[in-house]
Amino acid sequence: MRSILVHTGRDPQNGVRLDSAMEVARAREGHVTLLIDTPVDRFVTVDPYGGTYIAREALEAAVAEDDALAELFEGRLANDDVPFDVAKFETAPIEAMASAARLADLAVVSRGCGFAGDLAVEARCPVLVLPEDQPLRLPLASACIAWDGGDQSALALRSAVPLLAGCASVTVLTVSDEAAGGFPATDALRYLARHGIKAELVELQKGSSIEETLAREVARQGAQLLVMGAYGHSRVREFLFGGVTRYFLEDEAAPALLLAH
Repeated sequence: MRSILVHTGRDPQNGVRLDSAMEVARAREGHVTLLIDTPVDRFVTVDPYGGTYIAREALEAAVAEDDALAELFEGRLANDDVPFDVAKFETAPIEAMASAARLADLAVVSRGCGFAGDLAVEARCPVLVLPEDQPLRLPLASACIAWDGGDQSALALRSAVPLLAGCASVTVLTVSDEAAGGFPATDALRYLARHGIKAELVELQKGSSIEETLAREVARQGAQLLVMGAYGHSRVREFLFGGVTRYFLEDEAAPALLLAH
C-alpha cells in the first residue's frame, strides 16, 4: 500500500480520514494523494425551455475555496514525514474517487460519505471506510475477517495483508449457516500464515441474521478493523432485502471496514 488516495473536504470527519491515510503511509512508506472535487454539474441549471446555464460566479467561488483548501493542506503537511500531492477534479465524488483510484493501492473515505459502497464496487482497489470519530492506528490490536469462501472475501483478505502486519489478534469469522462452497476458511488461515500473520478461526452459529451474528462477535472482540468482501450479492438485492455490506455501512457502532469487490 504505497499509493493512498483520501477523499478530502471541509467536513468534520476529514481529520480522521487524513490522519488514517498518513498512518498507513508511514507504516508502508507510502504516498498520500488528497482528492478535492468541485462537481461542475452542481452549478448548472436548465430553464423551462431547455436552455442550460452555468452559475459562473458561484462556480468560480467554489473553485477559489477549493484552491484555498488545497493550500491549507499543503501548508499543514509540508513539514510532515509523508510525501503527498493534491488532485483536483470537477466531477461528482464517486466518479472522481473511482477515476483517481485506478492507480491507487487504497482509497480512504468516511462511513457517512454516502458513496462508500458504490466506490467499493467501482474502484479497482480496496476501500477503507472509517468511523466518524476514530482514526485507524497501526499496528492494530485486533482485527476480524468476515469469510464466506467467495471471491470477494478472498480479494478482501489479500488486500488486507499490509494492514494486518503486526496485528496482535487476527480472527477469521465464518457463520455456519452460510451456503457451503468456495474456498474453505482453513485456506484463509494458510494464506495469512505465509505472510507471517497468525490468525484464529471462529465458527459462529447463525442468530437472527448473518450480519447481526458477525456484528456481535466483532464487538465482543473489540476489533478495530473488519475485513470483508463488498456485495457478495447484487446491490439491488441488498437494497431490497438487506445484506452484510449494507448492514455494516449503516451501523454506526461498527469499526473501520476494509471493503473489496
